[in-house]
Amino acid sequence: GVPHCGASLHEPSKALRIELNANANCIWQIQRNANQTIRLIFSHFKFAPSSSCETESIKVFDGPSTASPLLGQVCADTDAVPVLESSSDSLTFLITTNSLAFTRNFFVYYYFFSPGSKTENCGGQLTGPNGTFSSPNYPAPYPQFRYCVWHIQAPKNSKINLEFQDFFLELDRNCQLDFTAVYDGPTTASGLLGKVCGRAQPTFESSSNTMTVVLSTDDTNSYRGFSAQYSTAPLPGPMEPNTTLTCSSDSMRIVLSKSYLASLGFREAHLQLNDPSCRPVVTDSVIFSFPLASCGTIKKDEGHSITYTNTISLAPAGSAITRQRNIEITARCTMSNNETLELIYTTTNNAIQQLAARGRYNVSMAFYESDLFSKPIQYSPYYVDLNQTLFAEVTLHSTDPNLQVFIDTCTASPQPGSGSLTYDLIRSGCNKDDTVVTYPAFENHGRFKFRAFRFLRSFPSVYLQCDVVICDSNTTNSRCARGCISRQKRATSPYTWKTNTVVGPIRLKRDLRAAEHSESLTEVEAEKTPNLQQYNFYTLAFVVLISNILIVVAVILKHRKHHVGYSYQNVQNS
Repeated sequence: GVPHCGASLHEPSKALRIELNANANCIWQIQRNANQTIRLIFSHFKFAPSSSCETESIKVFDGPSTASPLLGQVCADTDAVPVLESSSDSLTFLITTNSLAFTRNFFVYYYFFSPGSKTENCGGQLTGPNGTFSSPNYPAPYPQFRYCVWHIQAPKNSKINLEFQDFFLELDRNCQLDFTAVYDGPTTASGLLGKVCGRAQPTFESSSNTMTVVLSTDDTNSYRGFSAQYSTAPLPGPMEPNTTLTCSSDSMRIVLSKSYLASLGFREAHLQLNDPSCRPVVTDSVIFSFPLASCGTIKKDEGHSITYTNTISLAPAGSAITRQRNIEITARCTMSNNETLELIYTTTNNAIQQLAARGRYNVSMAFYESDLFSKPIQYSPYYVDLNQTLFAEVTLHSTDPNLQVFIDTCTASPQPGSGSLTYDLIRSGCNKDDTVVTYPAFENHGRFKFRAFRFLRSFPSVYLQCDVVICDSNTTNSRCARGCISRQKRATSPYTWKTNTVVGPIRLKRDLRAAEHSESLTEVEAEKTPNLQQYNFYTLAFVVLISNILIVVAVILKHRKHHVGYSYQNVQNS
């Protein structure tokens, strides 16, 4: 449900879906008489547009009131999935909003736990140029209320490539329940590369030799989890000391070395983005990490790609440098089909540097029970009846709210890869199967329905593979706005950003029933057919029985012979 403004909570665990409007000042207090601590997870938060920490925030206090020590703060530009832990059995959080008329949404859950217990024994340290790890109990379902953290440290001057070979977590729209979060650095404060749930095969790349991976689970549904492997590659030598840029579906991350800034005569205190309120995190390096559509980032539709651009202005440390030159670093993320990260440096006389990188949007697809698209199908394979209506949704996981998902092509095939026999459902935005119905664009989702097709009669399993186009919703002549394109016009309609996603397999229920019937027949036959040991026992018992009968018959015959002879002798004597 949607709780009112604030509450006093005493349950051992609870999930809260909170909606607040303008001028809210609400306090939630969690307390329970238990020798345990509290883990509080803000798995989704949406503040008013352009809000700052000064006007809107979530403040978490380590104790029973807002007078307790401040444990942490969550704002619109928080580039992480905030997880906070109390030092005792009480915790308080305060949500304040500004005067802007806007509906804020938050999803938070908490649970009590015992630090150092066996249930907390997961995650760990991973070192070396490559390695593997998996969720607890994999491939069996992962346990509930787990928070596992893996810290990966590779050799110096290398970057980490992380690949999830198998990934199956509980699916929900904003990955609020069970999720995996990947951070670009040694801790969860290093900048979020992405948050994933459901069924996917995500990949991530770090900007340095460290990476942090988190698995968080609640108490509802559990699935087989994930199996992951990482490898390393050398960082570009001459460019690494200056700046690096990493682009993901959710965020932009810029890393500047202190030595490079010092060589220009600047300190980390003299830095700002287009939005001066966005400040860097200073560790061994100076790091800007922020959601794509925040901090004054400028978005532009380039036809075949979408670019996000922001500028770091370096306020000089001395007036002499101010008179000599104005130094800026322009960071540009291009979301394109190419997964390769490119670093492009250009230096001009006025010392303006441009840093560019390529990134990919994170897209997933799932089946749902109905056209409400509220309950995803969590099991695999998905068994259906012939002519049953199936509901499919493609979701773009991005912090940019002004993106539109357009389903360009969807095909069914007996294999998840390309090159096999296919059946067209949608081609170039045009419905090719007469049962296909496409829903209007909704936020970052593309939706359609269709009936289980005759294709299922010929193959035991069918996979659905879709090519998805992502456009800026503010661009009126984009590929998404043009809809169905005929064969003649196809070449003149460039896409903005295109990727593909696969879901399946789909199988017929009659195959499931046939398999179950065959299995039950096998069991019945096994019950009817005695084993060899039983057969030998019955044979031996039969032989013994026949032997006993023969002995009894022989005794009877002998007795009768003796009796008959005795009677005959008596007759003769008479």
